[in-house]
Amino acid sequence: MEDESSRLVSKVQELGDIELAALLCFIAQEHCIIEADEEEFENVEQELGLIAHKTFGLSYVVVNCSEETTVDDFGNGILIRGDSEDASTPVPELPTFRQAEDSFFSSDAQERRRSARQPSECLEDGQIADVIIAKNLNLASSQVQIQALELLRGKRLFTRTAVHAAPKRLLFVALLSTAHPARLVKHLNDHLAISHSHDIDDGSDDGNGQMLRDDASSTGSVIRSPPATPIKFGERLVHTSSVAITKEDIDSLIVLASKVRLSSDVRCYLHDIVVFTRMHRAVASGVSAMATRHLYALVNALAPLHGIDYVTPSLVALAARKIYSHRLVITTPENERSTQWGSSVEAVAELLDGITVEEIIEDVLETVQVPL
Repeated sequence: MEDESSRLVSKVQELGDIELAALLCFIAQEHCIIEADEEEFENVEQELGLIAHKTFGLSYVVVNCSEETTVDDFGNGILIRGDSEDASTPVPELPTFRQAEDSFFSSDAQERRRSARQPSECLEDGQIADVIIAKNLNLASSQVQIQALELLRGKRLFTRTAVHAAPKRLLFVALLSTAHPARLVKHLNDHLAISHSHDIDDGSDDGNGQMLRDDASSTGSVIRSPPATPIKFGERLVHTSSVAITKEDIDSLIVLASKVRLSSDVRCYLHDIVVFTRMHRAVASGVSAMATRHLYALVNALAPLHGIDYVTPSLVALAARKIYSHRLVITTPENERSTQWGSSVEAVAELLDGITVEEIIEDVLETVQVPL
C-alpha cells in the first residue's frame, strides 16, 4: 500500500493547478468553479478540454452560456453521441395538437413538425459527457442554472423525450470570467464544492502547482509541480502535463481518502473555523451545512495527495480557502450586527470598505488557534 501511495504521489507532483482541482473533485466526487481573467479565458477552456481528454481519458463538452441560452440548448449541449443502449430511457411520446386552420398535410405544418422533432431525436441516442465545461454559466437564466443543479443532485437529465443518466465519474466545471462578476444561483453555487482562480502570473513559470502551494505556512505538506508541457493553439500556449491519471488511480485515491484519520484536536480546529467564519462580522447569512460537508470531504481528499493518511491543520486551512472563497457574501453596513447595539453605520462602512472574501478567510485562519 505504501508503494501504491508513493506511486500516486509521484504522479500528482507532475500535475498543474487545474489538473489538481479536477483530481480533487474526482476523489471527493464533487464539482468545482474555475475562474480566469478575460484575456486567458479561451486558453483555460482549451486547457480544461485537454485535461479531460489527455490526463483523465474522459469525454467532455463545452457549453457556451449566455442570457439567450435556453433549457433545451443546455440539455442538448451536454450530450454526446453514445453507443450504449442504456444511455437514455425513452419517454412515451405525447400527442401533439395543431391549430384548426393548419392542414395536416400542408407543407408548412410538416416543416414545423419536422423542425420541432429534430432536437428531441438528437437527444434520444445521446449520453451525458463525463466532463461538462459550462462557460459563463453565471450569465445564463435561473432556469438553466436550476437544470444544472438538478443534474448534479439527481445525476439525471430530463429532456422532452428521454431521461439520460449521468456517468459514474461526472465532473461539472463552471468556467467563469472575472470580467463578469454576476453570482450563480444560490443553491447551485453552494452545490459546487470548490473554487479555484487560475492566474498565469502566480509566481511560477506556467501557473502550475498553485492549487497545493497556496498553503505556504506549512512547507512539509506542499506538493511542488515542475513545469508542464506547453501545447500551442494559434498564438496561445496551453500547459498540460504528460501524466495520465487512470480510472484505477482515482479509485485507489478514493479508497485512501476513505481511510484518512481525523484526530479530535484537528476536528475541533475545523469546527472552530466553521463557527468563526459563520460569526464573522463581515459575513452575511453565515455558511451552509453543505459547505461544512464539502470541507470534510476536501480535507480527506487532500491527505492522500500528500502521501499521508491523516489530516493536518495546514490541510484544513488550505481546504477552507477553496471551500469558502465562492460562498461568502460580504454584508452591507446597514445589516452588520454591531449596528443593532449602537455602532455607527458610517464607522461600520469605513471598516468594511475594500474588504474582500479572501481577507475574511485569512482573518478567520489567523484568529482560530492552531492545535500543536
